[in-house]
Amino acid sequence: MEHNKVYKSINEKDLSHFRNILQPDRVLFSQSDLQRYSHDETEDLSYFPEVVLKPTTTEEVSKILLYCNELKIPVTPSGGRTGLSGGAIPVYGGVSLSFEKMNRIISLDDDNLQMTVEPGVITQVLQETAQKKGLFYPPDPSSRGSCFIGGNIAENAGGPKAVKYGVTKDYILNLEIVLPNGSVLWTGANVLKNATGYNFTDLIVGSEGTLAVVTKAVLKLIPYPQKSLLMLVPFRKMEEACMAVSEIFKKGVVPSGLEFMERDAIDWVLEKIPQLDLNFEISDEIQAHLLIEVDGNYETELISDCEKIYSVLEQYDCEEILFAEDSIQKDKLWAMRRRVAEAVKAFSIYKEEDTVVPRYHLPELLLGVKKIGEKYGFKSVCYGHAGDGNLHINIIKGDLSDSQWNNEVRKGIREIFELTARLNGTISGEHGIGLVQKEFLDVVFDDNTIELMKDIKATFDPNHILNPGKIIP
Repeated sequence: MEHNKVYKSINEKDLSHFRNILQPDRVLFSQSDLQRYSHDETEDLSYFPEVVLKPTTTEEVSKILLYCNELKIPVTPSGGRTGLSGGAIPVYGGVSLSFEKMNRIISLDDDNLQMTVEPGVITQVLQETAQKKGLFYPPDPSSRGSCFIGGNIAENAGGPKAVKYGVTKDYILNLEIVLPNGSVLWTGANVLKNATGYNFTDLIVGSEGTLAVVTKAVLKLIPYPQKSLLMLVPFRKMEEACMAVSEIFKKGVVPSGLEFMERDAIDWVLEKIPQLDLNFEISDEIQAHLLIEVDGNYETELISDCEKIYSVLEQYDCEEILFAEDSIQKDKLWAMRRRVAEAVKAFSIYKEEDTVVPRYHLPELLLGVKKIGEKYGFKSVCYGHAGDGNLHINIIKGDLSDSQWNNEVRKGIREIFELTARLNGTISGEHGIGLVQKEFLDVVFDDNTIELMKDIKATFDPNHILNPGKIIP
């Protein structure tokens, strides 16, 4: 369906109605406001909404959706706009529904290790709030200082800690959601076990705002680990860095972080973000690094884990391992990893692919990506969460012509995804499908599966007003 042929454009009567639901200062339609909400961090894409609405309550969200559903006005949920698949871009105009004002931590139940939050809470804020009580919310995306928990829920975000602790869905007990028709319901219960009917909670997590709008979330917390050790390991061959990953797990060690960074990734951080003051040099032969962290409550156990890791690393062609001396150096090394995407973006326009394979196949994926790049004439910079097989592939535009960028590179991306599928992987580990990956969904799903997804979408959102143009090809 060409949705833009049936959607209603917003007029003054609609704006007046929105002002009756919200205070006028939370109904934004100036050109500068619309421009700010026209993009996230996906490439250089920009699609303007017709109005930005900032609700503060579930009731306001319900009234907005009911009105838009009746008139067929498209609604695109908007969080911190840090996404990398175009999930928050209002492709068909209409309403950008911003959750910046719904940013309360409603409660922290340290008896039951639960936290109830609104979708606009910044992930790092809720993590630090929990930590003050000795509690831990592990999902840890690189943009945690600016991304919203609502966006994390929409994309089922992961991050470095996922290798040991899991992803967002593993910490969502219950969600308050608003359906397109304005109905409000809870998807589950505030308990650790729930075998009561269909699991709507897991269906909403990762649905990218296409089925319902999340207005509250009940999160599971765990005790905060008291100690950690961190090492940065340089490899002369990038494929050996990937090979070492599965061998570490075979030794019985489950790191709390195991990150891969290709040489260019670190070089560009050192060049583009000098204020990190990392103060170390990389010899010319080094092709890649692993950043490895272990955590827990007993230092003897962590030292034992590091000894096992070292016994693996000495089998490969590594240079001297850097052990973080204190919390300041740990923070700097993690900041280096977290800001790779920012450094790549400062270097060039790029496309970031979010492949994931069983970790043993990571070397095959990495070498295959480089071979495909040679075939189609593009450079890639790879990094990611090696411990769970999640490789972020940044394809750099550099000196490529627009024709090469829009045609040849797209062919190469399809081949990368086909390789990923052959390795029993999939085309997104944590960034979602959104706008830019939906054309490749056929690589991993057959027609019957895609039709079933369409049927689910139609059941929740028969008028297709919620985040149209996303996921479904």
